[in-house]
Amino acid sequence: MSDTDTNQLEEMSEEEKQMAEDFDRDDAAAVSADATPDFDEEDEDGSARILNQEEIDSLLGFDEDEVSDDETSGVMALINSAMVNYERLPMLDIVFDRLVRLMSTSLRNLTSDNVEVSLDQVSTVRFGDYMNSIPLPAMLSVFKAEEWDNHGLLVTDSALIYSVVDVLLGGRKGTPAIRVEGRPYTTIETKLVERMVGVALSDLSSAFDPLAPVSFSLDRMETNPRFATITQGGNACVLARLRVDMGDRGGRVEVLIPYATLEPIRELLLQMFMGEKFGRDSIWENHLTQELYKTDVQLQAVLGEKTVPLHDMLNWKVGTRVMFNTTTDDELELRCGHFPMFKGPVGQRQGNIAVRIESYIPPAEEEE
Repeated sequence: MSDTDTNQLEEMSEEEKQMAEDFDRDDAAAVSADATPDFDEEDEDGSARILNQEEIDSLLGFDEDEVSDDETSGVMALINSAMVNYERLPMLDIVFDRLVRLMSTSLRNLTSDNVEVSLDQVSTVRFGDYMNSIPLPAMLSVFKAEEWDNHGLLVTDSALIYSVVDVLLGGRKGTPAIRVEGRPYTTIETKLVERMVGVALSDLSSAFDPLAPVSFSLDRMETNPRFATITQGGNACVLARLRVDMGDRGGRVEVLIPYATLEPIRELLLQMFMGEKFGRDSIWENHLTQELYKTDVQLQAVLGEKTVPLHDMLNWKVGTRVMFNTTTDDELELRCGHFPMFKGPVGQRQGNIAVRIESYIPPAEEEE
């Protein structure tokens, strides 16, 4: 190959390098200029793929179109997996079912109108998430469980507040309640809602009576969720959503009870049915008792005890005599293992050494 051909190849390689640099620079400019690139495209080798925004939302569990209110997916499902599910407390269903029936009767007597109360949903939520999701304006009633020494929350939405005010003040039937937004609730409205809350808390106390007697008393009423904090934001709570219909009027009542409040009766709420006894089976108990009575137990009659130095015991030989302070009139101690059980005098019976039990030794209390 001549020198001219070599120079031409070097010049061509320099031009190819320049073209490659210009091509890379143009690609970088095109990527920076495009604000919304198509992330669905795969590389030629198929080794890398970047998720688009819809796939990222689905992965994180933020896809509101596909995921309903009762289900979570993605990372949100992992985060909420540590939360206790209310279905582990089966008796809560019975309690809230009784609450619905009691409130239907009580609100009919209060309003002298046809009132229908229905249970929409019972779920488990975190307290902080629920407080951030309350639609305002609303009336937040903080109540206290006297026997359990803890608090709960009863939330009345704006629609039900104006419906109750309209019904109690003689509004016409068949006409929806008129809402006046943008102003705080008046004293009259607050007092009328307080009457309804008192009726609801009384019914809630009656609903828990078959499990455990408890008195729910109204502590205070707030309109700002910041002032109605009753537990830590990350604590799990049971949320019961009730729908109250009064003809064409009505609204929602939500009862929020932290798991810390229900802790004193947690074992009762774990029952599958009313009056269930955990771990109690009379047939098995009788069988176990009969088998225990047939068990062989070894008793040891301690004739005497003495503490000797190790040096003296090592010098013992066959025929060495050890003297005890026990006499024939002393009572011997009978032990089962290491536990003293009985005391009695020693004697003979049909040529055998025998002990007659005369007293029982109560077990010693363990020292703290």
